[in-house]
Formats: sequence, C-alpha cells, structure tokens
Amino acid sequence: MPDQILHMGLDIGSTTVKIILLDNNDNLVYSDYRRHYADVKKTISAVLEKTYQAAGNVLTTVALTGSAGLSVSQRLDIGFVQEVIACSKAVEQFIPDTDVAIELGGEDAKISYFTGNLEQRMNGSCAGGTGAFIDQIATLLETDAFGLNELAKLHKTIHPIAARCGVFAKTDIQVLLNEGASRADIAASAFQSVVNQTISGLACGRPIKGKVAFLGGPLYFLPELKKRFIDTLRLAENDTIVPEHAQFYVALGAAKASRELEPVQLKSLIDKLPVLDSVFNQETTRLAPLFTSEEELREFSLAHSASRVYSADFSSFQGRCFLGIDSGSTTTKACIIDQQGNLLYSYYTNNEGNPLLTSKKILTDIY
Repeated sequence: MPDQILHMGLDIGSTTVKIILLDNNDNLVYSDYRRHYADVKKTISAVLEKTYQAAGNVLTTVALTGSAGLSVSQRLDIGFVQEVIACSKAVEQFIPDTDVAIELGGEDAKISYFTGNLEQRMNGSCAGGTGAFIDQIATLLETDAFGLNELAKLHKTIHPIAARCGVFAKTDIQVLLNEGASRADIAASAFQSVVNQTISGLACGRPIKGKVAFLGGPLYFLPELKKRFIDTLRLAENDTIVPEHAQFYVALGAAKASRELEPVQLKSLIDKLPVLDSVFNQETTRLAPLFTSEEELREFSLAHSASRVYSADFSSFQGRCFLGIDSGSTTTKACIIDQQGNLLYSYYTNNEGNPLLTSKKILTDIY
C-alpha cells in the first residue's frame, strides 16, 4: 500500500454496514458491504478488521454516516455527515449530469433534485417501500430478496399492493395468494408497490425527469426493481444512470467529506471499538411485572382455569360429532367436538396460499 493518506467513508445503516476507501485521486482502494443482522458493533468490528487485513495500518481520514452512525461517531469521536448530504456530495462529484437521484436503503428512501434549486426529500420513520419492506415480502413468499428478483422476471400481471405499511401489503398479498395469483406476479407487484410509494410519498407530484440516477443496495442488487422504476417513469435508456458502486454512494459521500478531517491510523480506530459497548449493550427500560406476588399469579390462574375445553379420545369415540373448519387469510384451523363439547380432534396449519388444498389435507388426515 503506497505511503499516502486515504479517505474512509463508513455507512452504518439500519440493515447494512458499508465501508469505502478512496485515494487522493478518488480512486477506489477498498470496499465492503455486509448485513449486520442487528449486531451492529460486531459487524463494524468485522468490517474494520477485514479492511486492516487488506490495506494494512493505513493513515486515513474517516467520516461516518447512516441512520445508526451518529451515536457511533460520538463515541469514537469521529466526524459525521448526514446521509442525504453524503449521497448528494457523491452524486455531484461522480455523476454531475444527474437531474434526479433516487436512493433506497434498508429502512429509508430518498429523492434528490439537482436541476434548478437543490431539493432533498427523505421518508419518515416508517420503513414502508424500502429494503426492509422487500425482505418482509420475500419472507412471505418463502424466498429472499434475490429470489424475489428472479421471480419478478417471470411476471405477466401487476396487481395493486399497498407499500405504505408492511401489514397492509401482507394483507393484499395473502388475498392474492388465496385467489391463486402466481408468485412471479406478486413479486413484480411488490416491486411496483415500492415504486408507487417512493414516487407518491416523496416526489409528491413534482416530475421526475431528465437524467435519473438509481442508487443504494436494493436498486443495485435487484434489477427488476430498477426496471419497474424505469418503466413507470418512462425513462429512455440514455436518461438512466446506474453508476459503478451505486450501492456505496452514501459511503462515497462520507469519504469525500472526510477530507476536511484529521487523519488517524486504522489500527487506532479499531482499538477504540470497545467503547461502543456502552452504545449497543444498554438495557432497555423494563415494564412493571404483571403480577407482584405468587399469590396474585395463583388467583389469576384459578380464575382463568374455570372455563376450559376438555379433551376426549377420538380413536375410541362412538356417536355423533361435529366438524368445524376455520379457513383464514394465512392459516387453516379445524376441530371436531362431541355432543358434550369435548374436543376430539384439532389441526392448525399455515395454508401456504392454497386454503382449499389445506382443507383437503385436513379431511384426509381425519379420515
């Protein structure tokens, strides 16, 4: 590694940690991108250790950014730059002909207008229509985000799906599954709902036109999501900007901003990481217990055990019995009782998008 000062941008987001090292000529020296699965400190440590192994004990300026970066920067006494500002810095430096930039993250979405007066818009505290939303939909379809992208390639129909809230979206999707809609159509429809949410929630009627850049992990790793944006906005190929390292643009902006800061040895930064224990290991405030004594618990249990369903042996039963099937939006439940209300049989299962087939399975099991 040449004896020079490098410039590091560390983007600690809601779902991922990204790091980038630039030299004095803005050439990419090193980068890493990984999910933290809510273990932020461990992931930061792993990312910096891997950077140390690859680049050595380099002298580097450092700036942090991202939704989880502020508290870390304060503990490590490192400069911080807000993520929208960081992204804008990177766009202005590396893709200056951009008119509008759309950037999706794990739990945030941003639209920045560069033509005329600079205007930057970001979603609120709800993660609807972001990477986390896509992960939820993928789980519902028993795949991951990449699997969702592969499914969307095969779609034929786009269905309306809410994206403002994951609960609403799941309700819409469950109805579609129960009605026999293909998973490919649902995957593409989920991507379309992200597009609708981003445009309606952030553009708010202001046109998205000219040269449009697509940035952030979801738009970089999921081409079908990007395609839905391009089709919806009716962008020509020469008006679509997908820069190299699009998933690192917020970190790139932080690296550029770090140039104004004092450089540090990478090893000294790693040695300071134990102070983050006070950030991530704080115990949350505990709620008061439901019962203040064993006596209160016994009284509660006694009161609630007065009414109960009694069971009887189904295999030896003779006489009239009654079957009930509850075919819900996500699960199918069935039970058989005798004339006294004793429970002879019960079954509870996920209907996996096909309640009729699940009911047949239950009846076969009873038979």
